[in-house]
Order: sequence, then C-alpha cells, then structure tokens
Amino acid sequence: MDRLVSVDLKELEIEYRPSRRCRSSTFIITNLMHTMSVAIHLTTTPPTSHLFSILPSNSPLSLSILPPLSFASFSLSLSSSSSSPPPISASLLVRSTLLPTGTASSAALLRLFSLPGPHLFRDASLPIYLTGPHVLHSLLHSPSSETLDISSLISKAASSCSSSDLSSLLLLAAAGSRLHILSALISAGADVNFLPSDGKPPITLAVLSGCPDSVSTLLSAGAKPNPDLIHAAAASGFAQIVAILASTRSDGNPVDSTGRSPLHAAAAGGHLEAARVCVSVLGSDPDLADSAGWTPLHCAAFAGGPAELVEYLIGVSGFDARRALTRIGRKTAFELAVERGHEELYEALRPDEVGVMRGTCKGDVSELRSRGRDGVDRRDQNGWTALHRAAFKGRTEVVTALVEMGASVDAVDDGGFTPLHRAVEAGHGDVAVWLVRNGAARAGIKGLKGMEKWRGMLLDDATCTAGCAGDRDDDVDKKKIGNSFYLENHQTRRGIEA
Repeated sequence: MDRLVSVDLKELEIEYRPSRRCRSSTFIITNLMHTMSVAIHLTTTPPTSHLFSILPSNSPLSLSILPPLSFASFSLSLSSSSSSPPPISASLLVRSTLLPTGTASSAALLRLFSLPGPHLFRDASLPIYLTGPHVLHSLLHSPSSETLDISSLISKAASSCSSSDLSSLLLLAAAGSRLHILSALISAGADVNFLPSDGKPPITLAVLSGCPDSVSTLLSAGAKPNPDLIHAAAASGFAQIVAILASTRSDGNPVDSTGRSPLHAAAAGGHLEAARVCVSVLGSDPDLADSAGWTPLHCAAFAGGPAELVEYLIGVSGFDARRALTRIGRKTAFELAVERGHEELYEALRPDEVGVMRGTCKGDVSELRSRGRDGVDRRDQNGWTALHRAAFKGRTEVVTALVEMGASVDAVDDGGFTPLHRAVEAGHGDVAVWLVRNGAARAGIKGLKGMEKWRGMLLDDATCTAGCAGDRDDDVDKKKIGNSFYLENHQTRRGIEA
C-alpha cells in the first residue's frame, strides 16, 4: 500500500490578479480505507504559508480527518497581499497517516505529522500553476526562466489570456531576445504578425535585438518581414540575420526609397562581415549607385571605413569603384575620405592612375603634368573623362593642361555630352570659350541642345585672335554665356551641381 487517499486533480490552476484574493478550482480528497479513519496534512512547497491558505480550514497548515471511504472538498487561495506572482515552482503536498482512534486534537495531529517515519504517506504532489497575463509578464522577466520547463509554464499561464495578451507579450520576448519564451508564446497562440500602435511587429523587434534564433523562429512561424528590414539588419552589422532574411527574398538588390541596397547600409555602418553576406548570399551589386550617385564604397569612405571594408568593396567591384562619381558634386570616394579627414583610407582609395584623375580633382596642374599622358582620356562609370570633370568644375588651368597633354576635346560621355556642354551647363563661360577656341566648336556646339542663341557668339570667339581673350568686356560676355545657359537649364538638370 503506497497511499491512503486519492486526489481527483493532477494540478491546480489559479488565475492571478494583483492585490486580489484568488482561488483555485475545488479539488476532492477521498479516504481509500474501508475500515479506518485517515488524517491528512496539506502544505505548499516550498514554504509559502504567507501566500497560500487552504480552504475551508483557512489554516496555514491544513489538518483534517476523513472517516473510512469518505471525502472532503478543498481549494487553494492566494493571499490578497501578493502584489506579484509567488514562486512559479510551488506545489501542494498531500500527506496522510492512519488514525485508528478516529479522533485527535490539532496539536496531536501536528505532532504526528512532524515525526518522520513509515507511518506517514506521501499521497500526492499537485503542481500549482498561476494563469493570466501578469504571470506571463513575470516569466518574461524572471532570470531563471531559461532553465525551467518554460513551454509548460507558459501553456498553463496562457489558459486564461486573450490572443491580444499573448501577442503583446510576444513583442517583449522578441525585443528581449528571450527565445524560449518566444517559442512558447507562439505555441500558445500568439500572433507572429501582431502590429502594435508603434508599427513594429515582433520580427522587426527580433531583428533590432540582434538575435538570429529569434528571427528564424518567427519566420518559421509565418512572420512577414518588412521589405526594408534587411537594410536595418545590415546597418547594425547583424551578418547572420542578413543571411537569414536573404533566404526569404528572390531579389538580390532590394533598394529603399533612396535607392540604397543593404550593402550600402552595411558599408555606411562600417560592417565588413555584413557586407560580405550582402554580396555573397544576397547577391548585392557592389557598384550599384543610389539616387544621389553614391556607391557602397562612397558610403564606406564617408563613414571612415574600416580599411578592410574599403579594400573588400574595391576588390569585388566590377570596374573600379574608386573612379565612381557622385551625382551631386561629382566626387570620388577618395575625395569624400579627404573631406572627412579619414587619412587611414587614402592609400586604399587612390586609383591606380591617380595622376590624371586625382590631379584634376585637386586642381593640381603640377601633379597632372608630372604623370604624363597615360590615362588622360580614361573614363569613369558615367563616361566622363578628366576633361569633362575639369570643365564642369570651371578649372581653366586644368582644362588647358589636359588639352596640352592630348585630352580629346570632342570626347562624348554616356549622356551624349562633351566637355564644352558640361562647362556651359555649370555656368563656366570662360572655360566654354577656351574650349571653342581650341577646337571644341564643331563637336561641342553641334551636339548641344538649346544652344542656338549662343552658337554665334561662341563661333565668333573661336575665330578671335588669342589677344581678344584678355579684353575685359569679352570676359564679361564669356561669363554671361555660361551663366545664362546655366540658369536656363538649371530646372531641367538640377541633379548636377558644381
């Protein structure tokens, strides 16, 4: 014989409400003895007598006597003084002993149960489960929750929670990287695509928390990430999460509203491993320019590297990303690094043929001439030569040096425009006149749109003697030529600035 009484329940549930008395459902204890009375002793473990009381006796230590084959009803009450859930591992212990006399005082029974020995039977141990959203919240913030059977606890606690309660708690679990609780809440019925008032669903919070396992769990449960979420992961340097999100996409170059890919975001954040994943797993184009003409290398140079990231982006470029120019300001990554004072990046960002292009960028004629003719007509990703750039910047001395070095005044860029067009477009009339005088008249004027009103003046200047270039009134006319055309075309070509 291993027990004297039976209990009709296997566990007890109490819906917890802060600072209010809460009761479990009623449970029945039956004496299994046919001819002898049994004394029973009910206690909670671990000792929590200040939190629980047994009804109907309302005694911290509940002692009762059951006649043969009789039964009695009890319930467990949680004290109203409890402002937070009690220990989540509490149980109700039912012990019994034979009572041949059928009667005994409370003091006598207490002494009987205080003495260890074979006369005492351990009949049942009923786990106590607290239910409700406050209990789930307590589990979420419990430091010991990772070592508990959290799925079972949450399943029990969720029995009296609404779907909204579960989903709200899922947000906290996702933001706090509480993987065990996250999984248990999903199993209990939380909505993985729940959208709160701030607009950040669980998958977004999981990504921002940097927990790859949480992200995988939510995706497996049907979470639908925002298209730009992979940008956030890349910007934060979460390479594993970028790889996980990449597996859910078919487009290798997802871009945001500014035309930037996740690789731009990783580069701007200085995250080498995230950049590698963007290229190797997502398939991002390292030479893709955003709406302002910035490539990932521009972003890395502006942000200050690190140098390993800059070298990686140069290495995976399809042409030479060091020569790429922004749309506004026509700047290379090297120039951006110089502007920001990132000296540690200068060596990596200088193009191989730095003489012509770097001399042009800096306006350094001596450096330009020291490099000779090699690379004088080399083009960037937009088809611009060094002469296009010098003309657009209005650097007459550089233009002069380039032409003397053999630069083609008739070179046409990818937009169909010559250096002359770029000079007039930027309002540099003196450079435009110089180019016309030095052979750019036919290639320049005939290929330009909207230049009819200036064609005559430029052709006249082209036939002038060299001495008329020093005439003050002529200089004023030259500036007017460029400035008037610039103002006339500014609204249609506002994307390019000097």
